Order: sequence, then C-alpha cells, then structure tokens
Amino acid sequence: MHIDALDHLVLTVRDIEETCDFYSRVLGMKVITFGNNRKALSFGKQKINLHRLGAEIHPCASLPTSGSADICFVTTTPVTNVMEHVRSCGVTIIDGPVVRTGARGPIRSIYFRDSDGNLIEVSNYDKSA
Repeated sequence: MHIDALDHLVLTVRDIEETCDFYSRVLGMKVITFGNNRKALSFGKQKINLHRLGAEIHPCASLPTSGSADICFVTTTPVTNVMEHVRSCGVTIIDGPVVRTGARGPIRSIYFRDSDGNLIEVSNYDKSA
C-alpha cells in the first residue's frame, strides 16, 4: 500500500460555531456544510471535520477531547505577515518565528492556540530557514 495524501482530519471542539469563526477569521479557511448539517473547515485540497464534544459522530477516536491537537499548516504568505494578521485578530503568538523541520525540510514557524486550546503552527518552507 502507498498513502498519497491526507484527505481530512477531525477536531473535537466545545463550540462548533466558535471554531468556525476562529478558523475562518484567523486562518482564512472556508466553512462548509455537508451531510446532516455537519460543519467542516476547507483549505487547499483538505478539510477538517468538526465534532462537538459529547456529540461525536461514530465511529470516532477512543478518547475524543477538545484542545488536544497539535497541527501545522503551511502557507506561502510570509510568516511575518501571518504574525501581524494573527495578532490583529486578537490572538497571542506563543512562540516564533522559529526554525523547525517540516515533512519536506526546514520551515519557519509561529505558534498560537485556537479557541479550544489546540496548538496551531503556521509555517513557510523557506530556503533561508
């Protein structure tokens, strides 16, 4: 077998509307509705499906909880511009810019938390990283 890509992942959240607001406003993701009025966050060729804590769609993770994710998103927008935008949205940067190692090599990253406390990393693949 050969896995080609990540199609979607699921975040368990306390408040779906608050999560949709955060990810659309701060990260520019598109909120989509599918299935039985379910919500997801769309970006690139991927999406994040949202489950409300205590009302998860089955099957689901063995121990679904909010605030336990650590996700890295890649952008071509310079990370310094991302920092300015995130701060203008009232979100605190907790680290960065720092150099880390992404799936394809060096990345320059900043870190902050979403409305559930998940750790969000936004990065650039940068030859000068």
